[in-house]
Amino acid sequence: MGKKDQERRTYTKEFKAEAAALAEKREKPISQIAVDLGVNESVLRRWMQQARESAQGGLPPFPGHGRPRDEELARLRKENKALREANEILKKAAVIFAQTEPR
Repeated sequence: MGKKDQERRTYTKEFKAEAAALAEKREKPISQIAVDLGVNESVLRRWMQQARESAQGGLPPFPGHGRPRDEELARLRKENKALREANEILKKAAVIFAQTEPR
């Protein structure tokens, strides 16, 4: 079984961030942490470097390439949250106005 037969593994941003943070603590050697997590040591070191650079630049870590579908989903979820909050405010306002008696 060669490299061509192996499927490329993908990791979530959260996994990468947790792995980098764990390695930064230096409680164990980086090589041991990489083995424990099932990743190559050079990959873990690269994640650590990316996390450091993003922290210095104020950018989110591991931006990835992003897929348009994922970006749209994130945008729609954000919009949905804002609409739900606005709806809750309107409900509260309706209760307040219903309590006051017209003169």
